[in-house]
Amino acid sequence: MMNSIQVIKTMERVLLLGSFSLALLGVFTTSLAQDTSPLLNSSKLEMFVDELLDMPQILGFDSVYGVPRSKSLEIGMYSKKWKFHRDLPPTTVYAYGVSKEAATIPGPTIRALHGIYTNVTWKNYLPPNHILPWDTTITIAEPADKIGIPTVVHLHGSIGEPESDGNPKSWFTAGFKEKGPAWTKETYSYNNNQQPGNLWYHDHAMGLTRVNLLAGLIGAYHINHPELEAPLGLPSGDEFDRTLIVFDRSFRTDGSIYMNSTGDNPSIHPHWQPEYFGDAIIVNGKAWPRMTVRRRMYRFRIINASNARFFRFFFTNGLGFIHVGSDSAYLNEAVMTNEFLLGPSEIADVVVDFSKSKNDSAILANDAPYPYPTGDPVDEENGRVMKFIILTHPENDTGRTPNKLIQYPGPNLSSVTQTRYITMYEYESSTGNPTHLYLNGISFNSPITETPKVGATEVWNVINLTEDNHPLHIHLGLFVALDQTALVNETEFKNCMMKMNDAIKCQISKYAIGKSVEVPAEEKGWKNVFKMRPGYVTKILVKFSFINSNESYPFDATAKPGYVYHCHILDHEDNEMMRPFKLIK
Repeated sequence: MMNSIQVIKTMERVLLLGSFSLALLGVFTTSLAQDTSPLLNSSKLEMFVDELLDMPQILGFDSVYGVPRSKSLEIGMYSKKWKFHRDLPPTTVYAYGVSKEAATIPGPTIRALHGIYTNVTWKNYLPPNHILPWDTTITIAEPADKIGIPTVVHLHGSIGEPESDGNPKSWFTAGFKEKGPAWTKETYSYNNNQQPGNLWYHDHAMGLTRVNLLAGLIGAYHINHPELEAPLGLPSGDEFDRTLIVFDRSFRTDGSIYMNSTGDNPSIHPHWQPEYFGDAIIVNGKAWPRMTVRRRMYRFRIINASNARFFRFFFTNGLGFIHVGSDSAYLNEAVMTNEFLLGPSEIADVVVDFSKSKNDSAILANDAPYPYPTGDPVDEENGRVMKFIILTHPENDTGRTPNKLIQYPGPNLSSVTQTRYITMYEYESSTGNPTHLYLNGISFNSPITETPKVGATEVWNVINLTEDNHPLHIHLGLFVALDQTALVNETEFKNCMMKMNDAIKCQISKYAIGKSVEVPAEEKGWKNVFKMRPGYVTKILVKFSFINSNESYPFDATAKPGYVYHCHILDHEDNEMMRPFKLIK
């Protein structure tokens, strides 16, 4: 860990002065033609008029005489028009698909099979200029000739080779004309040897993640293991097992995506803002859709694909959720809740029994403030998600949700070989507006400081010295949240950390003695994202190996370009709240 006040101050000065100079020179990229239509008042759009869409499904494996075999896919990124609402003009978006005509928002759901490789050639067919404004005063993927939209796909939750992980600097433009400094290869290989569960894929280009996802580059990916999953008896089949990808957007009256293009500190960052929030809630590509359901159990794999919005989901008629999985892994035991909080990039795998509804409809709602946890309260638009219309005829439902699910080993502290301190910082301008965020007080491009061993188990104490809740995502690794402890005399500790940037020298043990908040039962399993409370130290046990077997990785995890960990509020990770790490033997 860096611990020099000179290093911190120098990094701040270089970033701020460099950004200020670039802004004055006007060195930033904008879209080809900025939209000038007025911002749409989302309350003018009627809710629950569009049917919930099912995204196209693609098998990630072949079957030869009943024997599954590896399969190669080619999935492109296309610019096209998309209807988010019945009464909204078509929107220009960027979408994944096997062709431009078949591309959707979100993209196709890839269904992979445990232990069978899926190879994907991700192809960039995007135009030379972006539909949303760039800001090159932050560290950004930028073609030398300023032409083309850099993209790279990260399979979120994958335990896979670094060459196929979607490193932020492994970007490429259309036709692979220009490539980033960490570019590896055209075809990514996913081994699918990990535990069955829910993943999702999205763009991860350096400094452009927030705008590329806003434009639509997201999609779901399931790893199925029939031998383990079928005996559970969970709702199955296309009708009763549904993926819900939820995010927020604002629009102009012409249908185009609205993004405030003026930064909070325009003299430093012309376009960057600390969080993006949209007024309309989108589920599977439709604003506030409706779904007709039978009086029986349904399984919903819910992915929060928002840039910054947290959702605290609940049903307005009191229906509950039976949690069977979290992020990319099943829970050991089912957990019942009436509401739950889902941060950006988190996944909740839940069963809902509509036979228990006393009403003929149920609205899935949200009451999480934005920014979370101390921001504005929701309103009628962003407080509603979708509507379920429940048929009156009773069903003979043979589905069930067992108390015991798939059993994985719990966290074993005796196996820990390394303890680390990861500190979250936010820096402000003289006007009090955020300028950038750091992990451990250093920029993304600073030398690597985390070098876990392949197969190791570590404890990371994540210290959040900001006012925001940050969903921390670790590539490759799975982890369990052990405890959340409030800092006492936080200002005193923060002042020391801003000078020393060393938790041990600042006597973290003297300050991490406040209120302890229990990890929610539905989040006590293995995860790849966890919400870091502001003013708290969150202890997580990180495992750099499989949890479902004792097998070694079938790839070289020490190879270039390595992996990253970051806050999954996209506007934060785009502005330095991300760090590389490298595994060693």
